[in-house]
Amino acid sequence: MKGEDFKVNVIGLSQKAHPFDYEFGQEFFEKYGKALLENGHFKARITLNKRETMIEANFHIQGTANLICDRSLEPFEYPLNIDRRILFKYGQEEKELSDEIVLITREHVSLDLGQYMYELIGVNIPMKRLHPKFQDDDLKESEIQLVYSSPIEETEKEEDAIDPRWEKLKKLK
Repeated sequence: MKGEDFKVNVIGLSQKAHPFDYEFGQEFFEKYGKALLENGHFKARITLNKRETMIEANFHIQGTANLICDRSLEPFEYPLNIDRRILFKYGQEEKELSDEIVLITREHVSLDLGQYMYELIGVNIPMKRLHPKFQDDDLKESEIQLVYSSPIEETEKEEDAIDPRWEKLKKLK
C-alpha cells in the first residue's frame, strides 16, 4: 500500500456519485499513526458525491480493531461499524468548521480519505477498553466505592488523640 492509495483527485471528478472501496490493516495504521490503534482489519466504502458547491462524502467503515484490555492486558477484537457523512464545501480558505463540515478551495487538488478514515476509527474506539468477558461482570463501576482519607485529616486526628505515654513525658518537663 502506498501513501497515495487513499488520495482522491477531486478536480478530475465529474458531478455525480463516485464510490471508492478500500481494504486495509496494519500498514494503514503504520502510515497514519499508532497512537489510537496499532492494528485491525477494515473494509471501507466511501461515496463522493460531487456537486457544484460541495462534495458530500459518505463513509461506511466496517471491521475489527485489535485492542488490549485495560483490566487484564489480554488482546481482543473490538467490532466497529461506522456510518458518517462529511461535507467538503467550497470557500475562500481551507478550514475545518465542524466535525462534519470542512471548507476547501476550488484549487484543492485531492482529498486524503485515509486521514478521515483514521480519525473516524479513532473516535469510535472506546476510552475504556474492556475485554468482552468483563462486560457482564457483577462488579459494576457505579457500585465501586473508594475509601479515601486525606493526609490532613489523619494528622488532625493524631493531634487530637495524643498517646498517653507522651502525655506523661510532657509532665516530666
